[in-house]
Amino acid sequence: MRVLSGIQPSGSLHLGNYFGMMKKMIDYQEHQELFCFIANYHAMTSLSDGKALATGTLEAAANFLALGLDPEKSVFWVQSDVPEVQELTWILSNFTPMGLLERCHSYKDKIAKGIAANHGLFAYPVLMSADILLFQSETVPVGKDQKQHVEVTRDIAIKFNNHYGDTFTLPDPEIDDQVATVPGLDGQKMSKSYKNTIDLFLDDKPLRKQIMRIVTDPTPVEEPKDPDNCNVFQIYRLFLDKEQQAALRQRYLAGGLGYGEVKQELFETVRDFFAPYTERRKELLADKEALRKILADGAQKARWAASKTLRKVRKKTGLIY
Repeated sequence: MRVLSGIQPSGSLHLGNYFGMMKKMIDYQEHQELFCFIANYHAMTSLSDGKALATGTLEAAANFLALGLDPEKSVFWVQSDVPEVQELTWILSNFTPMGLLERCHSYKDKIAKGIAANHGLFAYPVLMSADILLFQSETVPVGKDQKQHVEVTRDIAIKFNNHYGDTFTLPDPEIDDQVATVPGLDGQKMSKSYKNTIDLFLDDKPLRKQIMRIVTDPTPVEEPKDPDNCNVFQIYRLFLDKEQQAALRQRYLAGGLGYGEVKQELFETVRDFFAPYTERRKELLADKEALRKILADGAQKARWAASKTLRKVRKKTGLIY
């Protein structure tokens, strides 16, 4: 089975990125055909600082590799290093009804949050469709907020296939309900856009500061607390097995547990969990040329796979004459 997903390099990575996508992708490489990319074209919808985008791209690559992605077991590249995706985006644009894009929740949500409307933001699902279809992806792990974009991809692929004959594999979204939406400091989905993240690879002081900002209710220390409605518990459980979750739940229900105490435990857990990955990340970023070489090799493999699909598409659409 071919699995594909990407992550934007727009700013620091956070726990939502790791548990929502990165960990799953790293696990996939052991048993599936994994295609994984840094989505720097997508990042341009919210990031216009060129230097920041370039720096963020290398840092995102180092993050993935430090966390365990193996370029020998997967295809790992930067989106802009595979120009075939832009050609396919244009071709698919001619099979994408305006109404389909106008119904996309993500665009509406971002506009409501104050992000400036532009064509890139509006047409984001078409570029995402090209990312997926170009590599004949069968499974696309996504959060709940991206499920609709995979459905849009299927709609576009079906319309193209009906017109030109069987061309694209129809992808299926895969959503893990346990981690599909990782809560942020305020209980909303953890997102850089909402500024409610717990970032990866932070030093102790800023990491502890972020965790101590997690919003909690005013229940007194001595009173029982509801773990299912606690942002701290919902984040903490991601690091715990079933027995540990059950034990923490019991501490909540028994009373006598202060939110400050649980936040301190969460801080220590996050710090210790990512400590070895932080050291590996420093090593990777210390040799950027070696890092670029890994990405260039990945792009070469990605372009080889992309060219097979695009050659078929160009022939069917008459772009080869």
